[in-house]
Amino acid sequence: MKFPGKRKTKHYFPVSEDSRIPLERDLVARNRVYTVGIDQLIVDIEAHVDEEYLATYGLIKGESQIADSDLVESIYQELKESQKIVGEFAGGSTGNTLHNYAVLSDDDCVALGAINRNIQVGDYAYKYICTTNSHVDLSYLKPCDGPMARAMCLITPDKERTFVIGKGIMNELSPDYIPEEVISGASSLLISTYLLRDHGSPIFQATMKAVKVARKANVPVVLSLGTAGIIRENREFLLEFLKNDISIMAGNEEEVSFLMGEEDALLALNKALDFTDMVLLTVGKSGLYLGGHCDEELVRETKDSLHSKSIPNYNLHEYSRAMPKEFCENPLKIFTHINPFLGGPGKIENTNGAGDAALSAVLHDISSNSYHKLMVPNSPKHKTPFLTYSSLHQVAKYANRASFEVLNQNSPRLSKGLPEKEDSLEESYWEL
Repeated sequence: MKFPGKRKTKHYFPVSEDSRIPLERDLVARNRVYTVGIDQLIVDIEAHVDEEYLATYGLIKGESQIADSDLVESIYQELKESQKIVGEFAGGSTGNTLHNYAVLSDDDCVALGAINRNIQVGDYAYKYICTTNSHVDLSYLKPCDGPMARAMCLITPDKERTFVIGKGIMNELSPDYIPEEVISGASSLLISTYLLRDHGSPIFQATMKAVKVARKANVPVVLSLGTAGIIRENREFLLEFLKNDISIMAGNEEEVSFLMGEEDALLALNKALDFTDMVLLTVGKSGLYLGGHCDEELVRETKDSLHSKSIPNYNLHEYSRAMPKEFCENPLKIFTHINPFLGGPGKIENTNGAGDAALSAVLHDISSNSYHKLMVPNSPKHKTPFLTYSSLHQVAKYANRASFEVLNQNSPRLSKGLPEKEDSLEESYWEL
């Protein structure tokens, strides 16, 4: 597995005896390190429309709405005839994240969901498989009769995205298709609030089973927030779920603020850390925040300038690594913020997938921690349980860079890994 960022040669040759890799160790014959994600397998169909078009169909701008299959087909044919469709891609929040994780890590991950039993060349299931990275293991998908789900992604001139979804078989993943041994051996389990929308659906029951298995095996459960509409429908359930079962949460400013009942982004992040161990919060043109916990004895102060917003000197301990709160004797909340890489792309056509890309970088860093623990079990890095391999500050930089690449290429899925970047004053992703 590749480690994020440019690494210096000295990092491969640790100088302390207790962290040295034994020369007789077989570095090839090692256990697999991977992440697992559950998704409603779906194809995104992007089109440019004006706001009047949304009003014609009574669509709520900026939200994700379930629609009758006939309505979705009608919208699709209408936009196709008017040549407003700009692309058809394999989609889904978790699907995008897993694909990008595979590109960044150049290593395996596992997707769980439902797909067509009979796949034909050129159909949506075929397109989904062909445009998903080969490192994404699709062998555990549940084969079902019926059409793939479609999401009409309607982009208005202000670049806001409105989704109209035809469900197809996307909710048909059942608990009997949850491979317990695969989840128990993963570095993390990724789910989204889209899976929790319909409590009577098979995929909801499957997700609950997977979370239970992950919690029993001490596998971090990562929750990606959906649109504000989903949070509005399930807010109380989500808060309880977050408190009891989730290790890491990811969402944008609107989603996290709505869930926490706090308008200020940094204060919403601070409040979210009362419920979970780590939070990724994207704030659009203002970049992203990352927050977590670290034991008071293990915090590291930043070498950069201190910043104050609604929380004074909030980035004081941003050079610390995130820990599960339960393992902190005296937990401190740690925060970092980063502005868009190079100010962001010069022209942004579509923000679809930017947050998923940022999350994929976070998941890669978590897997890097598992990988390093497997390879160098006696390293002082693992005397205390940590969530991440790198400092909060470096993880945020990595997530920001991945997000930039998605925005710059105008596609929710990375086509290649990130170019090498220069090392900062802080050591590059912690020495081995």
